[in-house]
Amino acid sequence: MNRRRVRKPRNYIPGPVICPFCTEKINIDYKNVSMLSQYISGRGKIESRRRTRACAKHQRYLAQAIKKARFLALLPYAPSHIWKTGGVGLR
Repeated sequence: MNRRRVRKPRNYIPGPVICPFCTEKINIDYKNVSMLSQYISGRGKIESRRRTRACAKHQRYLAQAIKKARFLALLPYAPSHIWKTGGVGLR
């Protein structure tokens, strides 16, 4: 018997993405570590545009500021729990 998958109609309609940096006129600075750390995941990665809700221009500025802060040792490259536990061991 051929069973075909019946697709459910999508009820989700994405709304307009409003950049918080544009609306609140926030200046992205590499020295503002508390603000930059909000846009880094628990694994130490830079969050995507979908998660940060930033426009392309401000996402670029955000990534550059995070990378500059990491280079100047204001932000860690890796999360601290990897240094404490030794990370994933080889088998």
